[in-house]
Amino acid sequence: MGVLAPHSIAGSVVLAVDAAETEAMFAQAVRAGAAIRQPLADKFWGDPHGHVEDPFGHRWNIAQHLRDVPLDEVVTAASQAFT
Repeated sequence: MGVLAPHSIAGSVVLAVDAAETEAMFAQAVRAGAAIRQPLADKFWGDPHGHVEDPFGHRWNIAQHLRDVPLDEVVTAASQAFT
């Protein structure tokens, strides 16, 4: 049928999940065999966010939107984070 896992084609897919219980979902993914690519942590854009890769090679962003951050604050924080 031509369905291939990401590792078999040297590619990846990132699926984003907005979850009400980010800590529980992240822990469940790890218990199920996912590798942590980015630990769950509060991010400058206002969300707790983490990134895992499941045993099949699919990558998952797990986050929960908690607050809107003003654009000027996001720009300032991003410039500090990426310099």
